[in-house]
Amino acid sequence: MKEFELKYGCNPNQKPARIYMSDGKDLPIKILSGRPGYINFLDAFNSWQLVKELKEATGLASATSFKHVSPTSAAVGKILPEDLKKACFVDDIEGLDDSPLACAYARARGTDRQCSFGDFIALSDVCDKTTALLIKREVSDGIIAPGYTDEALEILKTKRKGNYNIVEIDKSYVPEEKEIKQVYGITFEQGRNNFRIDGSLLNNIVTKNKTLTEDAKRDLIISLITLKYTQSNSVCFAFDGQAIGVGAGQQSRIHCTRLAGGKADTWFLRRHEKVLNLPFLDTLGRPERDNVIDGYINKNEEDVCADGNWQKYFKRRPEPFTKEEMRAYLDKISGVSLGSDAFFPFGDNIERAKLSGVSFVAQPGGSVRDDLVIETCNKYNMVMAFTGMRLFHH
Repeated sequence: MKEFELKYGCNPNQKPARIYMSDGKDLPIKILSGRPGYINFLDAFNSWQLVKELKEATGLASATSFKHVSPTSAAVGKILPEDLKKACFVDDIEGLDDSPLACAYARARGTDRQCSFGDFIALSDVCDKTTALLIKREVSDGIIAPGYTDEALEILKTKRKGNYNIVEIDKSYVPEEKEIKQVYGITFEQGRNNFRIDGSLLNNIVTKNKTLTEDAKRDLIISLITLKYTQSNSVCFAFDGQAIGVGAGQQSRIHCTRLAGGKADTWFLRRHEKVLNLPFLDTLGRPERDNVIDGYINKNEEDVCADGNWQKYFKRRPEPFTKEEMRAYLDKISGVSLGSDAFFPFGDNIERAKLSGVSFVAQPGGSVRDDLVIETCNKYNMVMAFTGMRLFHH
């Protein structure tokens, strides 16, 4: 297949639209089901690069959940603790522990379930039956992977009445070194960002505390590779083999850190016994439960515990989750890793990171206030590495 005609571009008024290879070669993909759109393919090709690099860097099966050309999370195939399985709504998946790929996607999808609603999925390995069963019951736009078992493909083809977008990519495909795009009729050209992210990037530790654990190295690598494919400015919190909070596309770095930190806090608080034991009505679907959990923790649009509200969601009125209880729970957390796609200009980012249990930081360095940022890390006995490499993505 040398080109694929799209229904439209980013919006219905943007026609005609297609994808093709400028050198006339065949596209490195097969469309096994559905008709992916312009944004679907932007998500697919960005997300595939992420999981491909993450697998190469860690040696572990990897998965990501993408929405609007940024990852909601990325994760490697570590078995989930029982409380995390329950928080991610996967405690009923038979054989989950036996599939590293399914564990990776369970983590990636479960990190930020609201943002992952209607996601595009990328898998580093051939999709197996367990992973397909996990995906089958989620609201998702499509998937890209290097292959599918017969059982997995049969399961996935039942989604959306047989119209679920399933893309197979040639894992041996190597893109051209040059990237070209147009904005307002003007052509932009640059070399591809082939910068390799691995443990050697974390050798320049600039803080007094220089003890960087192997788990922290893995999590910092996850955060940095995630940032490489996240719309800038961006900050990523990672813990236990997965990105747990991604702050993307903000003009101010502190806003990125606050956004990512808030998502990380929500991820941790979903594992609190009060949240795990919420007495949901049996009729409440998974997406609705996600919204209610967010309301219970973050108290945004409505008080879900208030009289007149709780009856819509629960069998009985739950006890409110107080700010004091949440703060006490979060204050016990440590060992979180934090990556930034560019330098931290002020110590306020570190102050905010501390509130979410950050112990390890990786950032390019190069700010005129580096000394202040290092001093703030030292105040909290954090480990910080200067990578020397910016990871902007636009």
